[in-house]
Amino acid sequence: MELTSKQRAQLRGMAATMDTILHVGKDGIGDNLVKQANDALEARELIKGRVLENSMYTAREAAEELKASTLARCCGETRESNLAMRRVFERCGYRLNKTEENYYENPTESACKYVLRWEELE
Repeated sequence: MELTSKQRAQLRGMAATMDTILHVGKDGIGDNLVKQANDALEARELIKGRVLENSMYTAREAAEELKASTLARCCGETRESNLAMRRVFERCGYRLNKTEENYYENPTESACKYVLRWEELE
């Protein structure tokens, strides 16, 4: 499944204020860059990258190469009452995987845990 232009725009908007943490340069996409992408996706769920001018990749080629080399799925969670974030997850292709009772404190609230699997997007 391909992201719609509206979904891409929404993700770009979310990433606009983020720092660029992934740089693809003249060395291309090696094991270290893939590990960095995996670690960042585990920690943040959404990352911002840049393909430098001295790279042999275009931005789309780099994204495809990283997609093939990185996580098979991405996960996210939000408070059950956070309807805006739940809509973002669903619009971006995430599926509700489970609801975990009393996950959050102050105030106590359940968490909605979402998952996005790459094989479902293709």
